Amino acid sequence: MSQFLTSIFDAQEVYSSGKQTFSISPEKFFLINDLWIAIMEGESVAEKTYSHVAFKITEEDFGLYAQRIRSLGVEMKEGRSRTEGEGRSLYFYDYDNHLFELHTGTLDRRLQRYHQT
Repeated sequence: MSQFLTSIFDAQEVYSSGKQTFSISPEKFFLINDLWIAIMEGESVAEKTYSHVAFKITEEDFGLYAQRIRSLGVEMKEGRSRTEGEGRSLYFYDYDNHLFELHTGTLDRRLQRYHQT
């Protein structure tokens, strides 16, 4: 997961508990810009699902992120069909079967589109 976060998101590792356990298991903290990401050692998710965490990226960076994801050899999913104006998405699984999405649309644009229907 450390390689995953640093390679795709340029995350900066700011803490590692090592073998110490201050929480329920060893953990690491990362910063992606000002966003704090905490990861903990544990079991992989047994089944892949559509439940996911989404991050906003710019349309200009779409190709850059696609290349970074492909370079790690992780499974990528086809983007789902969208209504016009919602933006594009990259869906991919981490090494523990968690699904991530990188999306070029904005919340305002999405809500506007939903209110139109």
